Amino acid sequence: MSSIIKRGDGHEVMMPESATFTGLVDRWFQDNLKSFFNDEFWGFSGIQQGTSVPANVRETDKSYELELVAPGLKKEDFQLNVSDDMLIVSFEHRDEKKRENKDQGWLRKEYKLQSFTRSFNLDDTVDANKISAEYHDGILHLSLPKREGARRITRTIEIK
Repeated sequence: MSSIIKRGDGHEVMMPESATFTGLVDRWFQDNLKSFFNDEFWGFSGIQQGTSVPANVRETDKSYELELVAPGLKKEDFQLNVSDDMLIVSFEHRDEKKRENKDQGWLRKEYKLQSFTRSFNLDDTVDANKISAEYHDGILHLSLPKREGARRITRTIEIK
């Protein structure tokens, strides 16, 4: 939006509203009101579902190694299941913060819920009965051993 401003010499000039003092004040109030009503301004990030968790997959001669980066959780938050040819990794983490000040008459409770589910197809080379997992330093490590007959064979062939 623009404003028409009359100069001292009688000429009229079109100026953007943001360039006027009133426009600057209006914009300042609008920006601050947006921040005031933004939950992140108050430290609340809301309910988070479907959080993206990076996964690294590496193949070795004897197994597939899977790492999921998930800091701030406990191993009890994770659930690992194998169903047919599918490995399902999920977690659910709940956090509640409660702050009270009865002298001033206010109470504040905040809940945070993080959940995640990711599935990985297992082919017939994986021995699902021997999958193992460890969680430390914010990384869930899974080892998916290969079946005996599916292991890579590496050898040098001599040419005659």
